[in-house]
Amino acid sequence: MSYQALYRVWRPRTFEDVVGQQHITRTLQNAITQDKFSHAYLFSGPRGTGKTSAAKIFAQTINCEHAPVKEPCNECAACKGIQDGSISDVIEIDAASNTSVDDIRDIRDKVKYAPSSVPYKVYIIDEVHMISVNAFNALLKTLEEPPKHVVFILATTEPHKIPLTIISRCQRFDFKPISNLAIVERMRKIMHAENISVTDEALESVALAAEGGMRDALSILDQAISYSEEQVELEDVLAVTGGVSQEVLTNIVRAMIQQDVQTVLSGLDQMIQTGKDPGKFVQDLIYFMRDLLLYKTSSGLGELLERAVVNEAFEELAKQVTNNWIQHSIIELNQCQQEMKWSNSPKIFIEVALLSITDQFGKTQGAGQIPSDAVDQSDAVLKLQQKLQAMERDIAKLKEAPPQHQEAGGSSPAAERRRPASRNSRNTYKIPFDRIRDTLGKAEKKELKDVHAQWANFLSQLKTANAPAHATIQDSKPAAASADTLIVAFKYEIHCSLFLDHREMVESILGNLDKPRTIIPIPEKEWNDLRSEYIQKQEKPDEQKEQEGDPLVDEARKLFGDDLLEIHE
Repeated sequence: MSYQALYRVWRPRTFEDVVGQQHITRTLQNAITQDKFSHAYLFSGPRGTGKTSAAKIFAQTINCEHAPVKEPCNECAACKGIQDGSISDVIEIDAASNTSVDDIRDIRDKVKYAPSSVPYKVYIIDEVHMISVNAFNALLKTLEEPPKHVVFILATTEPHKIPLTIISRCQRFDFKPISNLAIVERMRKIMHAENISVTDEALESVALAAEGGMRDALSILDQAISYSEEQVELEDVLAVTGGVSQEVLTNIVRAMIQQDVQTVLSGLDQMIQTGKDPGKFVQDLIYFMRDLLLYKTSSGLGELLERAVVNEAFEELAKQVTNNWIQHSIIELNQCQQEMKWSNSPKIFIEVALLSITDQFGKTQGAGQIPSDAVDQSDAVLKLQQKLQAMERDIAKLKEAPPQHQEAGGSSPAAERRRPASRNSRNTYKIPFDRIRDTLGKAEKKELKDVHAQWANFLSQLKTANAPAHATIQDSKPAAASADTLIVAFKYEIHCSLFLDHREMVESILGNLDKPRTIIPIPEKEWNDLRSEYIQKQEKPDEQKEQEGDPLVDEARKLFGDDLLEIHE
């Protein structure tokens, strides 16, 4: 068989070829050129990110005939011998099939012999987490103090399974998932060298499906090349990976926005009937929603989009949806993805998730969400916040230095004029103490927990629906709740007054998320006083009971006195 897979042909031969791991390759290169490299290394990270390739390049570089150098020459006898495996001083061991103590003892016995062909003997142990605990113990002493001519490189995808005694004896390097941009650039370079035509959309789709692994990316690309005709198109990659095109995703999201349940479910059914992977569809939809959220937040983030291409249909979708609905959709789809793992009927979970997302869009629209072309309220919010801050500063000053009262009969006319204005001010809020005490009598912990569970979501929806209303309540906190009433503690009295102007909308949005409740505002200071008073009253009956005596005993005490009285239970 003459054909070799792309990932084998294009396996990295120099540190420069190890894409996306510059933080590691640069460190190793500097250590080699300065002759300060360690006797033991631990390379950890996801599959296909270059761990064993980097280990082999490291072995070539320190043994290259031109050493010390930053890159192996790949021309000398040492470099070529290590590449083709003919030099026995560089030993690659698969720990998955060499797990026993005897295998490690064999290494320990042979490690003391000097290399025969090159300056350094290098042991590359792949998937080292697979060896047994006893085998690790056998390796400990050798790993800590090996001969000067030996270097150990341990590679693993699961570093948490390696004993800390082993890790502490190694220099650890964590290989990270390779970015989609780096994968695309590397594949483009390879396709140019191979003289194969591939569209940019196809390369981006391959990179997304590879999930940070260069080897996986080249394997998928290899399949797509075999499947395609003259040029590798996006449709070829989607056919190989089971992915879904942007057009299909756009149609389904548009149908959900339009509350067209029939189109949503029939579109899903048609995809599954044509052999698309349900799990891949959910993943693609999550990425599509993520891209929609980024683009809606700022059109300048277009370069960060991973699944979507910005076209007319995509821009139209971005205008019709709200950030809050997209966030809810992503959470719902993520939960669906988790539940699908343990089910034999994934389609049912996807249908339920899509119906829930469709229903949520209808609810948010009904709750007074602002359409995309609504007037921007940022100026109104800014003015309101400035006004609140100014009032808070005035209140703080008055608390620190209250005005000095003049002698009786000596009040100034200006002060007399100011007092009625203060009493009649629209900002004065009369606290309904009786209603709050009544609510406290019916309050339950469960009801308050229910409110707390929805509070962050409620504030987010309120901000989208009515920014000035959100500004009045954002610094408040739910204090107590009964089945139909919620007490909310505000920082200052002025906040309570301003809140009353938006009360109906606030109660409506909170009611859609939790249950209909009447909201009663109260300043934080008064709430703390009232709460303390209520708690003391609750404790008093028990104290009074203890202090109150038996009527017979009291009467006997009056007749005979305490000296002659003896009380028995």
